[in-house]
Amino acid sequence: MNVKDIRFAERFDGVTGSAIREIFKLLAKPGMISFAGGNPSEAALPDEDMAQIAAEVLKKDGKRILQYGATEGYPPFLEALRGYAGPHFGIDMSANGVLPTTGSTQGMQLLLSALINPGDTILVEDPTFLGNMQSMRLFRAKLVPVNSDGEGMDTDDLERKIRAYHPRMIYTIPTFQNPTGCTLGLERRKRIAALAEEYGVVVAEDDPYHDLRYAGQELPTIKSFDKAGWVVFLGSFSKVISPGMRVGFLAAEPGLLRKCVIAKQASDLHTALLTQAMCAEYITRGLLDPHIQSILGGYAEQMNTMLDELSRMKTVRSYTKPEGGLFIFASLDEGLNATQLLPRAVEKNVAYVPGTHFYPDGGHENTFRLNFSKASPEEIRRGMRLLDETFAQA
Repeated sequence: MNVKDIRFAERFDGVTGSAIREIFKLLAKPGMISFAGGNPSEAALPDEDMAQIAAEVLKKDGKRILQYGATEGYPPFLEALRGYAGPHFGIDMSANGVLPTTGSTQGMQLLLSALINPGDTILVEDPTFLGNMQSMRLFRAKLVPVNSDGEGMDTDDLERKIRAYHPRMIYTIPTFQNPTGCTLGLERRKRIAALAEEYGVVVAEDDPYHDLRYAGQELPTIKSFDKAGWVVFLGSFSKVISPGMRVGFLAAEPGLLRKCVIAKQASDLHTALLTQAMCAEYITRGLLDPHIQSILGGYAEQMNTMLDELSRMKTVRSYTKPEGGLFIFASLDEGLNATQLLPRAVEKNVAYVPGTHFYPDGGHENTFRLNFSKASPEEIRRGMRLLDETFAQA
């Protein structure tokens, strides 16, 4: 029998690889200016601090760190995490358990494992993060988009679709959303928590960009309004310490958390103890908050440079104006197709992600996502002008 005749699991039917990861293959071209990824700036990675901390935690607790550990987490990290989550996210850890995860991506997969059967409905923003859409589709969920605008999910439409589809989960990125950069309004946050309790549906609140605010007023998390345990909070240190360390966390009511622990045991046993220990030490030494403050100014300059260039582009019909995060979402004139124009942009040594990939039902071919964190202001100005040339020639 030919190996090409292997039968794959039905969960892969209709599920393709990440569009962003495919675009990354184009970025090895010399001189490429990439607005396509979502990586933190190189200047935002505290490599020297982490080199010192890694050596010190191994010297102090190396035998335990190099051994297998508890799925529920490395004790010093759990202690540091409880102290961090309260003031940063308003999460009452006396009413919620917390589970370290291998990035918040794993947190979402554990939650899907605990809750989703084939055919179950998940309500999502329109557009939303394509990586987690891919995970949802691998679990054979039905994705139903909820109308979204500059303040996030339209909660009137959300309630209509809760009644119509009886979802198992609502998925939202409330702060500096990926891909739009928009932030869910305060009253909508309160209402989502209330709707979850009223209709008995779990909310997955994915908040990896929360601390990357460059303007405006910080808003409380949806989880902070959760009175009955229906909101699950997914956090990550990828954007504020290091994506390569793969340390995130999931906060949920104890019964649901236990199911996620069981799912994690079947996945990777536990998140790497070394990176948990390094994060714990970084937090307890008081280094995290000053580090976050030190990177905000550079990100703000990059974002404002890109917004300024967008304002000059005649073919760009509209674009979001975030107060933080890493992304801006834009629309071209009707009739222009951002997917078809991407190869032309790459020929000019600049790349972005076509927006259609972020919409559960596709379409919106004239939209595209821009990331500003990996390019200097000078590169942003040059790259945006190359994009303007590309779009104008079309």
